[in-house]
Amino acid sequence: MKKALLVIDVQNDYFPGGVMPLSGADDACRIVRLVLDWFRSDGLPVVFIRHTASRPDATFFLPGTKGAEIHPAIQPLEHESVIDKHFPNSFRDTDLINTLKEFQVTELVVCGMMTHMCVDATVRAARDLGYQVTVIADGCATKELIFNGSVVGASDVQNSFLAALSYYYAHVLPARQWLLA
Repeated sequence: MKKALLVIDVQNDYFPGGVMPLSGADDACRIVRLVLDWFRSDGLPVVFIRHTASRPDATFFLPGTKGAEIHPAIQPLEHESVIDKHFPNSFRDTDLINTLKEFQVTELVVCGMMTHMCVDATVRAARDLGYQVTVIADGCATKELIFNGSVVGASDVQNSFLAALSYYYAHVLPARQWLLA
């Protein structure tokens, strides 16, 4: 099987000082960098996904802003693919599937942000499309949510969504375990 790394929405607005900072974004970014370096050292394909707001009422990832840019710690190299999207599912209305076919990818390793939105939607779509998927658990970040008037802490959101993905959609592992496999 040919692997590719899919780095989803690791963009400045999700970091401290951004419009929507996530819990653990800096830690997740360090893990993404480790996995990214591994893929680069093996010469395997890397695909960056960049969310660009298209709704008129959007408050973050606004086109042309620093917040919409990929975080400087993991900048794409010239030969690496960057795919812009406007929906949580990275396959929807993008060229992602054609890019993966071009590289003859059958297995995806996924890192990124937000676990409960774009990572979740993309991983589920990838599995439905026939890809084997591994999610690097500590290479993802999310935020607290409010449901039914109650605050659901970011770690509970993270654990719940990763647990749900691990049931059928993906192998979910911390980077250390994945790197040693």
